[in-house]
Amino acid sequence: LIPSMRSLTAEEYVEAFKSFLDHSTEHQCMDEFNKEQMPNIMAGITRLCHCTSHKSDHASRLLGDFLAGGEQDLKMIRILQAVHPGVFIDNEIVEPNPQHVAAYKELVNQAPDLQNVSFIWHQLTSLEYEQQVKEKGTQKKFDFIHMIQMLYRVEDIPNTIKFFHSCLDHHGKLLIIILSDSSGWASLWKKHRDCLPATDSGHYITCSGITEVLQRLGVEHRVYEFPSGWDITECFIEGDAVGGRMMDFLTGTKNFLGTAPPALRRRLQEALCQPECSSTRDGRVIFSNNLSMIVVES
Repeated sequence: LIPSMRSLTAEEYVEAFKSFLDHSTEHQCMDEFNKEQMPNIMAGITRLCHCTSHKSDHASRLLGDFLAGGEQDLKMIRILQAVHPGVFIDNEIVEPNPQHVAAYKELVNQAPDLQNVSFIWHQLTSLEYEQQVKEKGTQKKFDFIHMIQMLYRVEDIPNTIKFFHSCLDHHGKLLIIILSDSSGWASLWKKHRDCLPATDSGHYITCSGITEVLQRLGVEHRVYEFPSGWDITECFIEGDAVGGRMMDFLTGTKNFLGTAPPALRRRLQEALCQPECSSTRDGRVIFSNNLSMIVVES
């Protein structure tokens, strides 16, 4: 009997996501954005003060909403430290996956250059965090909030953006990183939605869906587009373990290649090969993983 299709557990998602990162330029793409744009963005947070003793009213407050092991969070903190040397940073993290939280804490423990940074961990979804803040009635204001590749799993995207935007202090910035409309994902979700199994409960949203929300909210924002690719060649090699994990990540399904009906498998593999989704370079199939970085003003 063929086992039935089911969604990835939190642990299985982490494994599939690692396979995605290992074979994509997702983080290199973010690094390029950090290098080209983040120093100017951080410099624009004008409330920061240089101080010699830790007083929370003098510190920069950061909120990281959803992360994947903390690598990108720490890079942004170090950019802030470089732009505003000597400033204390109060950093809060919202992340429901315990493995991601543990990975981030391990990175912090191994980093000798974070003496001026404090960390508060909220192992919560963004909705749980919002409810907690509203119940306590003590809404903190933050100088910088980032939402990296997390809005796909949010129940109410407009209200989530509205809430976190309301958490910005004067001159604060909200960074939303989301898939670009030029990505293969956008084409896959728009033209080949029937190829994706019902087990994937994500929102199929790209940059234009977010900017429409921001326009309705009437908030100033700027979009930066950065190219990124994902080598999915192994997805087409029968029995390949790496390709199997890639397809699991792409569909949100455990052992998709072993549990999906053959016709569904074929349709999805054919869709992935379409020119609006992928290109071929040196015999490798490179899926377009282009990202949009949306910087929102307070």
